[in-house]
Amino acid sequence: MPFLLRSFISALQAFTRLIGMTCRWFSLAMVVVTCLVVILRYVFDYSSIAMQETVMYLHASLFMFGAAYTWQQHGHVRVDVLYHKWPAAIQQRIDLFGTLFLLLPTCLFLIYISWDYVLIAWANGEKSHEAGGLPFVYLLKTLIVVLPILLLVQATTNVLASLFNIPLSIPKESNPQDSNPEQGGNS
Repeated sequence: MPFLLRSFISALQAFTRLIGMTCRWFSLAMVVVTCLVVILRYVFDYSSIAMQETVMYLHASLFMFGAAYTWQQHGHVRVDVLYHKWPAAIQQRIDLFGTLFLLLPTCLFLIYISWDYVLIAWANGEKSHEAGGLPFVYLLKTLIVVLPILLLVQATTNVLASLFNIPLSIPKESNPQDSNPEQGGNS
């Protein structure tokens, strides 16, 4: 059982990591497309609604796909007054409580409340209202459901690891604290 559980948790971790490593390229694409929009507009006096909407789609995708990966890598903003002073066992219990009683209900509610909204967008093949806009609004709206699903995957990983006392490994090259010694990193 422990081997299967460890393998399952590792697979979930790898899935979240793959999504995160892939979606971080969206930021580069956003920069490139934004530069093209500016150059085309101010140098060639050409404006493209589709390119402007592409930046918006990339921005939404970056955040919606990247939220679970950011949480996995401990890169999320944590506002705490006492948490960092408490022992690791208490921190683990607080994280477990927050995941079970705050994150999980919120994710399930988001899926419940947005499901029909997204289905209607797909059924209608919803497109941009702008002339020359992208015909993929239904894909953009799908991200509303994708975000809580990806967070649920990472929450499952964290809860199982916490309940069965399985350490979660974070690759050293992707831990943001390790790259900046002024923030308490190791390098």
